[in-house]
Amino acid sequence: MSDFDNRVTLNVGGIRHETYKTTLKKIPATRLSRLTEALANYDPVLNEYYYDRHPGVFAQILNYYRTGKLHYPTDVCGPLFEEELEFWGLDANQVEPCCWMTYTTHRDTQETLQTLDRLDLDTDKPTEEEIMKKFGLDEEFNCGNELSFWLRVKPKIWALFDEPYSSTLAKLVATISVFFIIVSIISFCLKTHTSMRWPFGCTHSYKDNSNLTKPHLLFFYVECICNIWFTFELIIRFIVSPNRLVFIRTLVNIIDFVAIMSFYLDCLMTFLQKENEILDFLSIVCIMRLFKLTRHSPGLKILIHTFKASAHELSLLVFFLVLFIVVFASLVYYAERTGVNKDNNFSSIPEGLWWAIITMTTVGYGDMTPKTYLGMFVGSICALTGVLTIALPVPVIVGNFTLFYSHTKARAKLPKKRRRVLPVEAVRPKNLQAALKSCPGGPLPFQNLRLNSPPLLSLKPPTSFSGNFGANSKATTPTSNDHLLTASNNDNKHKLS
Repeated sequence: MSDFDNRVTLNVGGIRHETYKTTLKKIPATRLSRLTEALANYDPVLNEYYYDRHPGVFAQILNYYRTGKLHYPTDVCGPLFEEELEFWGLDANQVEPCCWMTYTTHRDTQETLQTLDRLDLDTDKPTEEEIMKKFGLDEEFNCGNELSFWLRVKPKIWALFDEPYSSTLAKLVATISVFFIIVSIISFCLKTHTSMRWPFGCTHSYKDNSNLTKPHLLFFYVECICNIWFTFELIIRFIVSPNRLVFIRTLVNIIDFVAIMSFYLDCLMTFLQKENEILDFLSIVCIMRLFKLTRHSPGLKILIHTFKASAHELSLLVFFLVLFIVVFASLVYYAERTGVNKDNNFSSIPEGLWWAIITMTTVGYGDMTPKTYLGMFVGSICALTGVLTIALPVPVIVGNFTLFYSHTKARAKLPKKRRRVLPVEAVRPKNLQAALKSCPGGPLPFQNLRLNSPPLLSLKPPTSFSGNFGANSKATTPTSNDHLLTASNNDNKHKLS
């Protein structure tokens, strides 16, 4: 095979690439390794194959055939590169190590965007179709089917309590909910202050003198009003929830339920004039109602999810802290026993654990301090190790928060409605050979003729063909293949003359 016959021309997105057929055979079972002139995208006039694909990506793909190394172009998006590789039949895992980190960045971005979709951070007013979709009624809504009264009212009530940005009334309900949460927290804190409590009977308990007093009666009425609202809100949200099982499993709803039940049980025990220290402890769950504010604050959702995304780094931090705490507690215990030390505060290793954790976190209460020189040296190393151990995962946590926050801001600026792009129709196999075979007069004697073949003695079609063509065809404009046939005949006649 000569060098000319071994060449192949590829027109990708308007840019022509020329290479050897043997080069394309280096990677078998791909689109370019199976090129034949019978393909629909082969142009016999220009003797090239046309592909309406990204030309910049194809330059790297063709270089992969030549060198066997696949590099990632930094001027294209990752999903576009993956689509091009899939079209050409190449494996995305063959990307070179030098480009792998840059190439896989889009996968992390896609995971982040999917996470933000689950967090539901949109502050725009949801459409009625989006609300219906959460209840699985989008098909009935789009088709205009008649829905029952409850199915029409249920999504609206749900949006009223769970979608603060769905309407003005929903914003008012959200404001009321936040108001009662803040009032409940303030009341819970103030009723423990000594100036807000009144003397009560004497009790025999291990706790402090707060048992000898009780909160002012006004706090009870405030808590009653707040818990009536919380009870009403929780019941309504449970009834109109799209998925009640998911609603029950949600941590915020569990906290709200436990806080409400602890209040009613406390009222019952007070009515029966019985004390229960376990219920007093459960009342601290009221503070956890602050997490209900995450339903109204996208920033709090991002912060909480940042800690979830950084769980691996935080677990490593805790592991190394525990490891070093045990090590330095043991070292300082034996270091203080080496010399003469009358004021030794480290009588055991468990007491040294408290000193180690306070030193490593750079708090330093000063209640326990080493007195010997060896103990001071151990304390210095303990403090430096704590600073380095705690500081290492901090950039990862900050980076995760910045990543989620920046994507949230970018999503908020994106237009909600995009322009619709129609799908591309499949290319029909219309070439000169197919056009000649589909002529009304039947196959021609020279149907296997190629345009680059040597001149023939006669290229005039038989009379039967021309007669049948004129009798059976209608007066229509000639097609592009007819022009090609005429041009070919004229060129060959000119060569014969």
